[in-house]
Amino acid sequence: MTKAQLRKAAKAVVAKGRKAQGERTRKAILEMAVNVASAEGLEGLTIGRLALELSMSKSGLFAHFGSKEDLQVATVEAARAIFINEVIKPAFEAAQGLNRLWKLCDIWLSYVQAGVFRGGCFFAAAAAEFDGRPGPVRDRIAEIMKEWLGTLRDAIVEAQKAGQLKSDIDPTQLAFEFNSLELGANWAFQLYGDKSAFARAREAIHERLARHSTRAGSTLLSRAITKVVNQ
Repeated sequence: MTKAQLRKAAKAVVAKGRKAQGERTRKAILEMAVNVASAEGLEGLTIGRLALELSMSKSGLFAHFGSKEDLQVATVEAARAIFINEVIKPAFEAAQGLNRLWKLCDIWLSYVQAGVFRGGCFFAAAAAEFDGRPGPVRDRIAEIMKEWLGTLRDAIVEAQKAGQLKSDIDPTQLAFEFNSLELGANWAFQLYGDKSAFARAREAIHERLARHSTRAGSTLLSRAITKVVNQ
């Protein structure tokens, strides 16, 4: 290998190392940002605040995010990735239909109860903060909330196609009800510290599923509930 080739290879190694370091730094920044925003709101995020929390220079942190809005949008995306890992992926390990639908609801409640985000459900807090404030941050939050409602609705439709839920129910309405119950549990837990809100939400979701289940669906639902109780 020639000297020129060696120099080129050395530069490539250095560049790769810097890129990896930059990715690690960005990840650490966003992990801190998600926790701050879940408890204090996305408006509580500032370059100065995060620099202080992470013992970084403002200029070093600013290099990763050109503006406060860029930081807020990146924080929303980071929270979405955490939500997918904590809720969506585990729930999708269950079979399509009623089992998956129950898992989506049950794991969502568990993720809030476990304190995955310091301030409860990140998206419940972000939606309340930005619902009346047009712009890229609000738009992305709305898209992600719509994704969740769509995921619930799809699971309901799959359960109907499998003959586990009655065909005459409105999937959009039922998804809306489940989401409302989940957000209500999050609200009661965050505002009052009421841990029993999760049991009440589960009971209400179970009651609706039992009411709308077919005979085959009722058997599946009983097994799913028994499994949760015995865990």
